Amino acid sequence: MKHIVSKLEGDRIIWLVVVALSLLSLLAVYSSTGTLAYKYHSGNTEYYILKHFTLMVFGLFLMYMAHLVPYRYYAKVAQLLLILSIPLLIYTLFFGTNKNDANRWITLPIINLSFQTSDLAKVALIMFLARTLSLKQDKIKSFKEAFLPLILPVFAICALIAPANLSTALILFMTSLLLMFIGRVYILHILGLIGISALVGALFVSLLFALPEKNLVGRMPTWKKRIEAFASKDGKEQFQVTQSKVAIAKGMIFGKGPGQSTQRNYLPHPYSDFIYAIIIEEYGIIGGVIVLVLYLVFLFRIIRIVVGSPKAFGALLAVGLGLSLVIQALINMAVAVNLLPVTGQPLPFISMGGTSLFFTSFAVGIILSVSRSIEKGGETGEVSKPSTGSKDDHIVIDDENVEALAAA
Repeated sequence: MKHIVSKLEGDRIIWLVVVALSLLSLLAVYSSTGTLAYKYHSGNTEYYILKHFTLMVFGLFLMYMAHLVPYRYYAKVAQLLLILSIPLLIYTLFFGTNKNDANRWITLPIINLSFQTSDLAKVALIMFLARTLSLKQDKIKSFKEAFLPLILPVFAICALIAPANLSTALILFMTSLLLMFIGRVYILHILGLIGISALVGALFVSLLFALPEKNLVGRMPTWKKRIEAFASKDGKEQFQVTQSKVAIAKGMIFGKGPGQSTQRNYLPHPYSDFIYAIIIEEYGIIGGVIVLVLYLVFLFRIIRIVVGSPKAFGALLAVGLGLSLVIQALINMAVAVNLLPVTGQPLPFISMGGTSLFFTSFAVGIILSVSRSIEKGGETGEVSKPSTGSKDDHIVIDDENVEALAAA
């Protein structure tokens, strides 16, 4: 065990949080997939837990390999991944595998493995934004030279994700704005964008409810039903939340015990979207609070990495990827307790494994790569950090000069 731990570099607390969430995931997935096993695999309850365990181990291996790569190299592939994401998203939108009335997946031939292209696009966009923000620190207040090159890719990626997965697009858009704020983009540009987005959103919702049901296309009927159910507290979507509330109520303080959930037999998707409710039912409010605290500790350690990073790219990369995961986790938990409408967002590292687990692991591996670089003293070269007084302050991002990185 000591030999294995000695091989893990980067923030050890983040490693511990990921391992703790993964172990809890094994218990929660095994308990919540019983009905699924009887429905599709003749009661073989070990099928899903073995599958999830295999994906989880591969995800941890991917995280380990990603954390060994010096984070500055991710700047070089950011543009390539972003460019690759666009045709993949377009292909998924029109020709992707349809599940739950949405084209979100591409099924890989031969191995018959499906993955959500939006997962790749999320990581690619955040990497690209971190790189571009770092390169443009000397002209970050410019609308034409900084804001437009940043926001246009955000619009493009989010617009391609939204038709099939609106909640993911909104989370990614919100994360991008937060990252731009942290990256010192002119605040009036950001506030103006938020105002325009709010106006467009209000007009879209008004149009959604003004149009007859027969004129709604794609996922629009689903979005309308979810908003109506959240507002009026009835309907099919409310059934999910009702069962989630029952699970939480049955859990009380200490829970019913591992494997003792009964609501897993009634709650739709208890192994993914509503796995947090199953955790509370079996481990009580204490178990739910522990999960929440683990994600908050994860966020706190990322803030420590950002504060300790001498390079802008590393700091922005870590905080961007970290915020996207923590926001997703908080939204999943908020849905389970009916603070937000149903979104379909999985709980990172806990929901039953899929290829999304790989991209989550890859993202955390990049964060650990930044932490690993800090532990080793960072790259050589002088680094200037922004002060509060000079408008000409900027941050150098790598030991390579900015021009060389921009050409990479």
